[in-house]
Amino acid sequence: MDGRDAGAASERVHSGGAVYGSLLAASVVAGSAAEGGPPTPADLVTLLICTGVVFWITHVYVQVVGSGYPARPFTWGNLRTVARSEWPLAQASFPPSIAAALASGLGMSNTVAAWAALCVAVASQVGWAVTAAVQIHASRSVIIVSGIANLILGLAIVALKTLVSGH
Repeated sequence: MDGRDAGAASERVHSGGAVYGSLLAASVVAGSAAEGGPPTPADLVTLLICTGVVFWITHVYVQVVGSGYPARPFTWGNLRTVARSEWPLAQASFPPSIAAALASGLGMSNTVAAWAALCVAVASQVGWAVTAAVQIHASRSVIIVSGIANLILGLAIVALKTLVSGH
């Protein structure tokens, strides 16, 4: 595998982690509304970012420990490499957090801030899924199916939020 191939594989990991992180963020927003209405935007931002970071740490741990010695010895260099590779999972919590904070800053209700965060999380998920498909040079039809499949997954989270919270 030459340097170009390694870089492409690394970028696919980044996009895949961002897809997963975006779905995680949507799930966090949907789940947070189930307990007596939407949280305050500040609580939602904290919950999103903390959840993203905790899942990132967990993924780093699993990748480093799960790959097993001697295939990948536990070294600081390997830990840093895996941490960088998995960081998009945590980063995916930032756009919905920003949306919630902006909605709040514009004087919108907690409900509107939660919906803004949820919509941004779903849109990010679709965007990252399409990006991942493009990065592996998938056919146009695979790229489209990837986007539609992730939109359906995101809309399933929206439907569950609506059913559970009544908003």
